[in-house]
Amino acid sequence: MPENEETEQPVEEPQETEAAPEADGSEEEPFDRKRAEAALRKKNSEAENLRKRLKELEPLAAKAKELEDAQKTETERLNEQLAAQRERAEKAVRAAVASKVEALARDFADPEDAVGSLDLASFVDEDGAIDTAAIKDALADLLKRKPHWARPDEGGPRRPAPDRTQGSSGNGNRSPSDPAQVFAGLMEQALKGR
Repeated sequence: MPENEETEQPVEEPQETEAAPEADGSEEEPFDRKRAEAALRKKNSEAENLRKRLKELEPLAAKAKELEDAQKTETERLNEQLAAQRERAEKAVRAAVASKVEALARDFADPEDAVGSLDLASFVDEDGAIDTAAIKDALADLLKRKPHWARPDEGGPRRPAPDRTQGSSGNGNRSPSDPAQVFAGLMEQALKGR
């Protein structure tokens, strides 16, 4: 700490000694007009040279700014194209995985149920390859959770079972197929006044 105090004191003392002669004006050099004019001409010449160099460099700076702006726009355009291509690639991968899931979902009554309920992105690895074993495992697990989605065990397509109690044949009111009987029935109804 004493060293810091010693270094601070000499700094303060020269400031006081410099201020004192300025106030007195006794130690200052006398004003020399020729020397001041020469110094002024030198500074004006330097300023003029700097202004000329600035005027020469301004168009180059403007051109560099234009190129930088053009490069930014080109970069932005390329980034937009890259984003669009990535989106298209992701759509194609999703479509490929969905097709693979539909093909492997042959135990489902409606394979699209399986496609809609599975996370398709989880079946694609970093290289873009589709993991069919994982799809098969997920489909088997899905059928365990939702057994009503399973395809019926019948060999052919399902047909409705005939019900003879429905329609005219089941209740005995069978309409005649002979045209003469149909005409006789119509005449009989007309005579009765119906």
